[in-house]
Amino acid sequence: MRNRQGAAWSLEAQPWAPRKGSAAVADRVGKWGLTAPDCLEDLVRHLVATVVADGGRHVSLHLAEQDGQILLLAFSHQPQPPDLEADVLSRLRELGAVSCGTETAVDGRQVWALLDLAA
Repeated sequence: MRNRQGAAWSLEAQPWAPRKGSAAVADRVGKWGLTAPDCLEDLVRHLVATVVADGGRHVSLHLAEQDGQILLLAFSHQPQPPDLEADVLSRLRELGAVSCGTETAVDGRQVWALLDLAA
């Protein structure tokens, strides 16, 4: 993560995790002196809720900033997660993601979104 700001949080996979994750990201973006896009809170909540639904004990949330964009990544740490709901990526795009994706590995699912920072 050379030449960019970054942060990460580990959260219990509980119903309140999306709210807590969204507050942590908004706080960090503000501490960096950046203006978050209006969609940030809803987008983070959707990302975290998606990986919480995988049924693991905890989730990781990662944030990186570079060149006027932020990258958010949520990871479930749940081996062999259930099939992803069909509308997850389209919902991330509706919420303002410039780009988004998902990958399932042996140790869990990653769901990520790239956002433009507010001007």
